[in-house]
Amino acid sequence: MQTNSLRWVFPFVALVVGVVGFMGINAIAQEPEKKEVIDTRPTVQVEPVAANDHQVIINSYGEVKPLENTQLSAQVSGEVLSWHPNFVAGGIVARGETLFTIEKDNYEAAVLVAEAEIARAQAGLIEEQAQAQVAEDEAKRFPGKARTDLFLRKPQVLSAQASVKSAQAALKRAQRDLDNCEVTAPYDALVISRNVGVGQFVTMGSQVAELNNIETAEVIIPIAGFDSVFLPERIKGITATIIQKGLNSFTREGIIDRDLGIVDNATRMSSLVVRIEDPYGLKNIQPAIKFGSYVQVNFAGAMLNNIYRLPQALVNNQTVWVVNENQELEPRKVTVIREEGEYFYISSGLNADDKLVITLPEYPQKGMQVKIAGVAAKPESSETSTSNTQQL
Repeated sequence: MQTNSLRWVFPFVALVVGVVGFMGINAIAQEPEKKEVIDTRPTVQVEPVAANDHQVIINSYGEVKPLENTQLSAQVSGEVLSWHPNFVAGGIVARGETLFTIEKDNYEAAVLVAEAEIARAQAGLIEEQAQAQVAEDEAKRFPGKARTDLFLRKPQVLSAQASVKSAQAALKRAQRDLDNCEVTAPYDALVISRNVGVGQFVTMGSQVAELNNIETAEVIIPIAGFDSVFLPERIKGITATIIQKGLNSFTREGIIDRDLGIVDNATRMSSLVVRIEDPYGLKNIQPAIKFGSYVQVNFAGAMLNNIYRLPQALVNNQTVWVVNENQELEPRKVTVIREEGEYFYISSGLNADDKLVITLPEYPQKGMQVKIAGVAAKPESSETSTSNTQQL
């Protein structure tokens, strides 16, 4: 009985095993599904480059100094009677204002004496001229008789004329001394110090004050060697911008006056002098630039033609990267001729409309295939697709 049951079951089991095996073999024999292709080329951002003309701006720093500094001295001796209210340290006085006065009595008397001497000398001259006229008339009455210059009183007249001139010179000196009793400002000035007071006796030649000229200031700015090659041929008269930095920053205008004409032995720099008119703003109603201030000075240098301006971050070891027509990375050796702020100025190594890479892959290589951000990918050849894709 059992044998009969196995006889019937076995065919069904064999049939099931066969079906399962067929299905397994069929599954193995099926072609694999087409896998999705992924583009592994790195994406970069590019910008076209273009050459332009560039005006070089030269930047330097310097200290504001007065055009003139005067150690003021008394030219006569005497007692100080009064002084100007602004004749104090930090005071500002105008050209020609009287700073202080010295007692004049002795000098007024000297002028009177000199005037009297002139009158005496002129009287002597008139007397000698009259006697010379008498001698000349007498000589005319006796023309045949020889007469000497002494008889004609020519030496006496010349001596009298010399006495008049000497008296006039004495009067001029006396008048000068009298005028010098009032000591005036030689220019619009800032008083640095004053060494006299009322009642003080000053002697001729003694220093009484120190003044700084505030009509004009100067800034001496050093020019480095890499800037000197970009100086214009004629620098005199070029307008410069004076920048006072800080909490109350402002700008003023100056003029380049001259080149000092020497190169510093220590720094190997040359120096230019920039002048600022009315630095304390008394006439032009502008912010005052005080002496001793440290300021920035900018002015226009040479004009560069057909120059590429690139951010410094894109230039590494005089090399930049571009994407060529095959969308491959290509290094370019460039010539940097100037640096200003965050930019390099390049004279050669690039062509107009080159696609400059501004975001490089982590490890850029020459000939590396890349995608350009924002540009649809072009169909690739089978070889290119195989080398730049992977299958899942």
